[in-house]
Amino acid sequence: MAISLKVLAPNKNVYQGEAEEVILPSTTGQIGVLPGHISLVTAIDIGVLRLRMNSQWKSIALMGGFAENAEQDLKEAKLAISKFSENEKNPEKIKALKEVSKAEARIQAAKN
Repeated sequence: MAISLKVLAPNKNVYQGEAEEVILPSTTGQIGVLPGHISLVTAIDIGVLRLRMNSQWKSIALMGGFAENAEQDLKEAKLAISKFSENEKNPEKIKALKEVSKAEARIQAAKN
């Protein structure tokens, strides 16, 4: 299992691929991310992002930004929807459907 990772600069795609582990310089300290990590949105500090793939580490200099993990949000929203019947009109189901749409949009944006 791997993490889908995309590192963007204002004018180009710096890195796009998979990683087995990512270490981020957040504004509150280093954050390690492994596959299956809980949902996360964090501010990125100036520093070095390190990613590991095939037992090899790669470093990328960062000048700030943010990181987010939408895949877990998508799984949770789909799970919430599955608790309702197909034809049920429920405010909680509508909210879960919106969360699925938002998470899918964030994942799609990260892929493009």
